[in-house]
Amino acid sequence: MLGGPLALVRDGDVIELDIAARRLHLDVPEEELARRVTLCSIACYSRIIVGKKGEMGMQAELVVDRQAILGEGPVWDERLQRLYWVDITGQFVFHWSPREEEVQAIQMEQMVGAVALTEVDDMLLLALRNGLYVYHMETGQTELCARPEETQDESIRFNDGKCDPAGRFLAGTMSKIGKPQAGKLYQLERNGQLSTLLDGVSTSNGLAWSQDHRTFYYIDTPTLQVRAWDYEVESGNISNPRAVITFAPEQGYPDGMTIDTEGMLWIAHWGGGGVSRWDPHTGRQIGFVAVPASHVTSCAFGGLDLNELYITTAREGLSEAQLQAEPHAGSLFRIVTDVQGMPTFRYG
Repeated sequence: MLGGPLALVRDGDVIELDIAARRLHLDVPEEELARRVTLCSIACYSRIIVGKKGEMGMQAELVVDRQAILGEGPVWDERLQRLYWVDITGQFVFHWSPREEEVQAIQMEQMVGAVALTEVDDMLLLALRNGLYVYHMETGQTELCARPEETQDESIRFNDGKCDPAGRFLAGTMSKIGKPQAGKLYQLERNGQLSTLLDGVSTSNGLAWSQDHRTFYYIDTPTLQVRAWDYEVESGNISNPRAVITFAPEQGYPDGMTIDTEGMLWIAHWGGGGVSRWDPHTGRQIGFVAVPASHVTSCAFGGLDLNELYITTAREGLSEAQLQAEPHAGSLFRIVTDVQGMPTFRYG
């Protein structure tokens, strides 16, 4: 990941840990040092700053040991206190709540890139391989909303998607065989009209909007960047593109993304074993949460207070040796933070 030692930050005090030597470096009495380390409990996880990969003293906890091939797209339903996510390659939509003992799995007939909430509690909007569909949970029926012409090519599929503050659904496509710039970012209006927002996209991934809804953040993974646009909520138009965050190659690839009420972005690291927190105004990384899986795919805030970060992971692309070393890859993880996320936007 980043160079330098791991540091735990609390109330302005920085404790640097040389993990390799298991030694602590701080010019304070030993008792005071122990007290400060103890104070770095679960409440300050989101303030963790990490140095090199693997130098992590605290990490996200396993919540659902469902080993998805390509877990993705967590979405929190605040009304039902339920989390949805998908297994793209396995063609599943999952849902689970802290009150439920078992995860519920819905098998789909196509790859499923994303799931979104609608204004109707038992109806979901899905980005399946070849189009956007409404799914009725009570009957198990799907209805086609829109299908772009490009998905007639079997090598193109939908990937990540999310609803905007006005109730539109944005979802992007990508090549299943790795062809660069073969995808697009689409916008589904509330009346069902589909239009292209961006083209020349390689791997359409994370989406987020600022708290005032005036800035749209977007990740096309191979660029190693988060780009921002000015966003007109009324029309859905975007303008003034600029790069606000750039990953170093050793950090892995930016994948899914969410935003907290402080305006900071939380970004999953594919190949980087964690979720980082960034200030998009300065481009500076300000936190990191380690996850015991190399391929971390996305994250979303949930829970009663919207302060629990749910994290999806994948087994796809891992060698047999890696899978043995990461037995919970593909599972769902969680960490309690000291910040809150924003309620999920719904379609319609």
